[in-house]
Amino acid sequence: MTQHDLIPVIDGHNDLAWACRDKREYSVAGLDSEPDSALSLLQTDIPKLRRGGVQGQFWSVWVHTDLEGADSVQATLEQIDFVHRMVEAYPGDLQWAVTATDVDRAQETGHVASLLGVEGGNQMNNSLAVLREFARAGVRYMTLTWNSSTEWADAAVGEVLYDGINDRGREVIAEMNRIGMIVDLSHVSAATMSDALDASVLPLIFSHSSCFALNPHPRNAPDEILARLAQNGGVQMITFVPSFISADFRSWQDAGSNGEAPIVTVSHVADHVEHARRVAGIDHIGIGGDFDGSPEMPLGLETVADYPNLFAELASRGWQREDLLKLGYQNVLRVLRANDANYRRFLA
Repeated sequence: MTQHDLIPVIDGHNDLAWACRDKREYSVAGLDSEPDSALSLLQTDIPKLRRGGVQGQFWSVWVHTDLEGADSVQATLEQIDFVHRMVEAYPGDLQWAVTATDVDRAQETGHVASLLGVEGGNQMNNSLAVLREFARAGVRYMTLTWNSSTEWADAAVGEVLYDGINDRGREVIAEMNRIGMIVDLSHVSAATMSDALDASVLPLIFSHSSCFALNPHPRNAPDEILARLAQNGGVQMITFVPSFISADFRSWQDAGSNGEAPIVTVSHVADHVEHARRVAGIDHIGIGGDFDGSPEMPLGLETVADYPNLFAELASRGWQREDLLKLGYQNVLRVLRANDANYRRFLA
């Protein structure tokens, strides 16, 4: 596939910022080179982004829930700072983006549009003021929880506190809608998904989740939610994490990862994409790989260079280019645009 033939990608979730915190002391150096894969600590670098056709990336600014309160807020700001410094370090390749218009401009000039998403409502420390400051810093979505419930929303795993969201959760979602910050339902419980769909007046996303019907993992989206997502105008961005894609891989992992791992391939990921299309419709699917957030990735999707393998697999199943373009970037760009008017009013 030539560069001209590449399907453009706007990916919903990449954990490079945390990987660079964990492995590189937040250094942005060397991301414009591609070390030998056996030596590389990362699944993401600029040459790989280029080969993968990535034209936009929501960089996840994630903080582990071991960090609490003000420490969580500080670590989130450090993550945001990393992304800003990375964009500034590579002006020929990366371009800061907060709106769909910014993404359009980056695509026109051949840059990778760099956006921000906060991966956990715990990171706002239950403060709407902090939420607003994140928005002012350029954050365009927030995942309502990570892997533990917040003071106002239940996560997909852990203790059930509210059977969804409580009144504070509805207040948070209302404020997110008011300021144009996209509501992200990855990591939340099915009850929270349903309550958030009731509460949100703007299209929302799953930044990195796959299909519960194919693998009943609590991180995946049930069909009844996907049907409602279509009514909301939102997008499910299919993730590549093997334990979310394959029930066999999840069982192997839960049993202690002993012996040889079950093989998970690009074909298994394509099955999830096609299922989401059947349930939610072609206008409500996207891609959120979760690169540098999972040590294992499917065969054929090992790095951000490999998105073309997924598109080739889908094309072999009869997908037309116009549908691949919707999956690759057009659908999520529509959701971003739908939230932009409120974001601009907030900043004005």
